[in-house]
Amino acid sequence: MKNFYLVILLLCFLQVIYAQQPLKNKVLIFASFRGNGEDGLHLAYSEDGYKWTALKGDSSFLTPTVSKDKLMRDPCIIKGADGLFHMVWTVSWNDKGIGYASSKDLVHWTEQHFIPVMQQEATALNCWAPEIIYDELNGYYMIYWSTTIPGRFAFGDTSGDDKYNHRLYYVTTRDFKTYTTAKLLYDQRFNVIDATIQKDGNRFVLFLKDETLKPVPQKNIRIVISDSLTEGYGKPSVPITGNYWAEGPTVIKLDKKWIVYFDKYTEKKYGALVSTDLVNWKDISNEISFPKGTRHGTVFSISKAEFNKFF
Repeated sequence: MKNFYLVILLLCFLQVIYAQQPLKNKVLIFASFRGNGEDGLHLAYSEDGYKWTALKGDSSFLTPTVSKDKLMRDPCIIKGADGLFHMVWTVSWNDKGIGYASSKDLVHWTEQHFIPVMQQEATALNCWAPEIIYDELNGYYMIYWSTTIPGRFAFGDTSGDDKYNHRLYYVTTRDFKTYTTAKLLYDQRFNVIDATIQKDGNRFVLFLKDETLKPVPQKNIRIVISDSLTEGYGKPSVPITGNYWAEGPTVIKLDKKWIVYFDKYTEKKYGALVSTDLVNWKDISNEISFPKGTRHGTVFSISKAEFNKFF
C-alpha cells in the first residue's frame, strides 16, 4: 500500500512538471495598444499565461507614422519562417489599407509601410484588425482583416453599428513587397470582425467576433473550423463567451490547453477562457491580470534566450 501511494505521488509530480513544460524555455508576449492607438505598440510578458507584466514601463516600443490618422490599433505580431517578427495593424478607422513593419528583436523596427489592401474597392470604408499567419505548406504569409463595402452583402446590412456590415478578406505574400489581390475569406451572412486563425494539426481554427447589434445584440466570440487555410469556413459555433460584449480574441495553445484572451471592452477589462477540446470552455477571467488600459492585440511566444537578450 505504501508503494502504491508513492507511485501516485510520483505520477502527480510528473503531471505538474509536464504541465509546466510548454513554458519551460518560452516566454509569452502580448502585443497591444492603449487609448485610440495614438502612441503605438505596447508589449507585456508572462511566464504562465495568467499574470502579465508591462515591458519598458508600459511605454511605446514603436510610434505609428503611416496613414492620415497615424494610429496603431490591433497590433498582430508573428515570428516568420525567416526569423523576423512581422507586424500588421489598423492604421485608421476609415482607410483602405493597413500598416506593416518587421523587426529582428521586437525593439528595433524597420520603416513602416502602408499596404493598400482594399484600394481596388472604390467604396470600401475600412480595414480593421489585420492578422498574419504563415502557410508552411505553400510557403507564403496570409494577411486577413475585416472590411465593410456598402451594399455588397444584403444580409446584415442593417444589423450592425451605424453603416458597418463587415466581412473577412485576405491577401497573400512571400516577401511583404508584392501582394495578391484581396479575396473574400468569410461570409456566413452576418456582420463579422476581429478574426484570428490557429493551426491545429491538419486543420485551421478560426476565432471571430459576431458583430451583430440588431435586432438582438450578439457581440460575442465564436469558432469555425476548416481543412483549408483560405476557404471552407462554414457556420460558426455557438458563442464561447458569456453574457457580456467581447471582442479582439487572441489565442495560444500550451500543451493540450487552449487559452483565448479577449477584450471585455464595455467593462474596460480583459477576459479569458480555457479549453482542451475547443467545445467545453472554462472562464478564467478572474484568474488573469493585465497592465491597466490594455486594449486588444495578439499573444505569441519567444524563447527565454530571446527574452533575456532583448529585455
